Amino acid sequence: MRSTLCLGGLAILLAASAVQAQTTAPAVRTEKNISLALANQIAAEAVAACAANGYNVAATVVDRAGTVRAVQRADNAGPHTLASSERKAWTSASAKNATQAMMEGSQKNPAGANLVYLPGVLLLGGGVPVKSGNEVIGAVGVGGAPGGHLDEQCANAALDKVKGLLG
Repeated sequence: MRSTLCLGGLAILLAASAVQAQTTAPAVRTEKNISLALANQIAAEAVAACAANGYNVAATVVDRAGTVRAVQRADNAGPHTLASSERKAWTSASAKNATQAMMEGSQKNPAGANLVYLPGVLLLGGGVPVKSGNEVIGAVGVGGAPGGHLDEQCANAALDKVKGLLG
């Protein structure tokens, strides 16, 4: 009887320890996020990369939550480029993926095609995650070049320029 009580008490103690371990996890998380200075630099580099190829674009950089941090629009970029660059950046940050890859995936997968019905999602090339190591800290979206693949090239060129700052 005594050994049964000891085993029962041990089981209760182990269960209580497991519950306590689950509840003692940190209540506050530490996350990396993009700074305003870096967001401004990426936006400027993206617009400059496209301008070098003769494309007038807008570039929007969002933080890890998809909130706009920086926007630049070339002098002759159309007004629609603002909305498209922001939606591409938001979509990329939200999915932690490049929008060109998402677009191609949705074309191959009928279920993935339903992503276009989610509010705010834009499945056109030009949105690219900004990463610090393996952690997505934001995204850049470019809109206005004659093709999403060209928007994406400008976004990647901008990220290549600041890669030493991403840690």
